[in-house]
Amino acid sequence: MVSPEEQLDALYRELNTALADELLAQVMQLSPQQFEVLVVQLLVAMGYGGTVKDAGEALGRSGDNGIDGTIKQDPLGLDRVYLQAKRWQNSVGSPEIRNFAGSLSYHKASKGVLLTTSDFSASARSTAQQIGNIILIDGPQLSRLMIEYGVGVLTRSTYQLKRIDSEFFEEI
Repeated sequence: MVSPEEQLDALYRELNTALADELLAQVMQLSPQQFEVLVVQLLVAMGYGGTVKDAGEALGRSGDNGIDGTIKQDPLGLDRVYLQAKRWQNSVGSPEIRNFAGSLSYHKASKGVLLTTSDFSASARSTAQQIGNIILIDGPQLSRLMIEYGVGVLTRSTYQLKRIDSEFFEEI
């Protein structure tokens, strides 16, 4: 028999899955520049760049040498995470990973995050793993992170589940 708490947990997961799908569809409606702003805001919400208002920057221009945004990891901006945002429907392949690695090298960057609304091919994941300083975030992970860190979503309701406090009754 399934407990009421297990039923609530299952419903919560189901609602979050539907929300993640809706959120990703909404993200796909953004312009490439808006998507770049979104990914910078997400990484700042995740704690990268601290709490400084200008901790992240979406470059949003052509001729950016393969970098769509940066996140400062310290107040002076000496250490940065470089971002590339791909609002794509098709899989991102290993050539894009190699190009991003080249952009990181060009900028003398030690780490980068490549985010996409789609997914990564197996060869892209393998290439990123071999390079070692590139983190990949695909569409489903992107929408889960947006939900987890409250980017582009609002909390509608909060429920507290109560249970009997056995210790209370043992102590009286």
